[in-house]
Amino acid sequence: MKTILVTGPAGYIGGRLIPRLLAKGYTVRCLARRPDAESLAGHSWAGSVEILKGDVYKNEGLEAALAGTDAAYYLVHSMADVPGFEKMEEVSALNFAAAAAAAGCGRIIYLGGLGKDGDPLSRHLISRHRVGEELRSKGSPVTEFRAAIIVGSGSVSFEMIRYLVERLPVIPTNRFLQARCQPLAVRDALSYLISCLEKPETAGRIIEIGGGYLSPLRGPAAHLRGHTRPEAPVYRSAPLEYGLWQHAGGADNPGTEDIRAHAYGESELRSYLQQFRGR
Repeated sequence: MKTILVTGPAGYIGGRLIPRLLAKGYTVRCLARRPDAESLAGHSWAGSVEILKGDVYKNEGLEAALAGTDAAYYLVHSMADVPGFEKMEEVSALNFAAAAAAAGCGRIIYLGGLGKDGDPLSRHLISRHRVGEELRSKGSPVTEFRAAIIVGSGSVSFEMIRYLVERLPVIPTNRFLQARCQPLAVRDALSYLISCLEKPETAGRIIEIGGGYLSPLRGPAAHLRGHTRPEAPVYRSAPLEYGLWQHAGGADNPGTEDIRAHAYGESELRSYLQQFRGR
């Protein structure tokens, strides 16, 4: 029976991957910074896996976590737009790669971001690709899946967009929501991640797993919910955009706790939105 390590078990993908691995008969071990956290204890699978304390950035607990593993899922990443996050991701990946090589781990399976090397990419996508390079740098076989936005209930990013689509009378089309993507269903992403365990030919490869069609980022939620909304450009008006969020109840929207001040008031919003009525 193969032993599989999952990093990031409390995350959106990790928490859904683990029960599927258990159902396939794998022995699952998890690496978490806070093994006793409620976010882990609340899962139905918590009692069926071994949960070890460790930190990839601080290089703590990796030797024990990787010992005797046949494969390890690297699902650790930083979405915090703070100075130095790229360096944190680089150091974390290097620590993990070195520990995996020393432990003789059979393979690292990494979920990165979809984007073509050489194209103008965001800082986060550039860092995601760099993490893949660092994981490969110590000699362990790596399967790198490059995924677009992963669509599924419970994902903070998708729930934010869904909430906008359902609550706003118009869609604020800032540059973020205009970006084109290839949305991928979470069940398909999980299927790729699991099936590669039994496909040795996927080792040492970069595999792009974007969905089958291109859509603006706002599109998947609107399409799946069956809504049609007029659009309102807010490219250069942060107060207007924040006002639209608050108009939608943004203070209660998952993931928007920081959207508070500097918003247009109700009369200013009404005046702006009126021109889009009936479109």
